[in-house]
Amino acid sequence: MTDSATAQAPGRRERLVAGARSLIHEQGVHRTTIADVAERSDVPAGNVYYYFKTKDELVGAVIESYLADIRAALDRLGRHRTPQARLKALVQMWVDQRDDVAENGCPLGSLCSELDKDDGSGLAIDAAEMLRIEVDWAEEQFRSMGRRDARELALTLLGGIQGAALMTNTFREPEILPRQARQLDRWIDSLE
Repeated sequence: MTDSATAQAPGRRERLVAGARSLIHEQGVHRTTIADVAERSDVPAGNVYYYFKTKDELVGAVIESYLADIRAALDRLGRHRTPQARLKALVQMWVDQRDDVAENGCPLGSLCSELDKDDGSGLAIDAAEMLRIEVDWAEEQFRSMGRRDARELALTLLGGIQGAALMTNTFREPEILPRQARQLDRWIDSLE
């Protein structure tokens, strides 16, 4: 528990990134305006430009925040003793987000897909890193299992997760993710 007298509220920059992140997940990059972000973040609209000169800079900061969160989450998965347990825990991370995924889609996959259609900014390459580090991490786990086809297995796993997220969102059925996770868990077990 934190002492409320010593706990600090997030700064304006952090609030802007958090506000942009949630709005981009809910409505996409193109529909999200600087004014929307300022309002969501409780920051005067004119102050946004002090922290971010352009919307692309703000989107880049959102990507960086996702990357930091992904790296931290993957580090936490290291507490599981076996590569199989770590891979299953990765799958479970999506299951834990099933309601949000059903409503808004996968925040990573959606952002990558949207930015890829607008590749003039260079942000698509930055966004692709969000999924690339997960694939690389999964490849490392499969390699630890002695699998020579570790890269292909990692791509299959992340493809399965992203596909399940897409179907969960498309049909607005949160229970698709846990059902597909059970399939992926059985598949992971079959590779031992």
